[in-house]
Amino acid sequence: MSPTPPLRIGTRQSLLARTQSGHIQAEIARRLGRADAPDLVAPLVFIITTGDRIQDRRLMDIGGKALFTKEIERALFDDEIDMAVHSMKDVPAEPPEGLAIVALPAREDPRDAFLSERYDSLEALPERARLGTASLRRQAQALALRPDLQIEPLRGNVDTRLRRLAEGDFDAILLAAAGLNRLGLGERVRGFLDPWTAPPAPGQGALALQCRTDSPWADFISGLGDRPTEICVAAERGALIALEANCRTAMGAHARLSGDILELAVEALSSDGTQRWRREGSCPANALDARLLGLELGHAVRDEAGDALIA
Repeated sequence: MSPTPPLRIGTRQSLLARTQSGHIQAEIARRLGRADAPDLVAPLVFIITTGDRIQDRRLMDIGGKALFTKEIERALFDDEIDMAVHSMKDVPAEPPEGLAIVALPAREDPRDAFLSERYDSLEALPERARLGTASLRRQAQALALRPDLQIEPLRGNVDTRLRRLAEGDFDAILLAAAGLNRLGLGERVRGFLDPWTAPPAPGQGALALQCRTDSPWADFISGLGDRPTEICVAAERGALIALEANCRTAMGAHARLSGDILELAVEALSSDGTQRWRREGSCPANALDARLLGLELGHAVRDEAGDALIA
């Protein structure tokens, strides 16, 4: 039994945020028995975040990933919305007290996608090619493979980044495959980075549904979760917490399920890609063991890397 609608859904205003929140809105309306009236029973509330307003600087220079979540979380605290939809990779390691991530719907493709007008892979790029990315992790992983590349900053919404690639500002760019798929742009992808050998951001491809811990909607929202996704992300987020990772840490983590076993790869790199620290492990496929494995591997990477971990 759910509370009486409406369930107000807070989200960023970008096309990607609106699209992925729209999928959640439609599913909520269906479960409330009003698939014909999603805007009535689960209206979307669009919130402009600091990260959306500031597009000319890297996140690591202006405050980190919380710039995409703090205004939306404030709206939860102020009872302006009942639930927030975040990209999981944008959510800081520890939520504010009083808020909780209560569900992760089924994950999209977690891989990084390679896009170019002329080339099919990082290996195929010419010497000193211009690669656009705003991610320190993607920068480090690309330089580890191709130290000759010229890494150039690229921020903005997906359509902005694709336009700049088409206009010739870059020879190639790297984007999350999940966002491209959700926008119906998967055909633009020329190739993918292997998520095991080049782990993506923890939680990449997953959406996080957040509400107040005392919300009457919490139980209903938790029913939107997907168990395999939640187990894998628990492992990856464990590594994130252990590494105290932020936008100044080039780290990735990728978990995969093999029957009743979860396998996890965690790595961190120096910003220029010349140093790389990596651990792999496995555990029973449940969220508690997965989180503990992530913490264990993350601590091992952190202990080996030491001060070299922070850019």
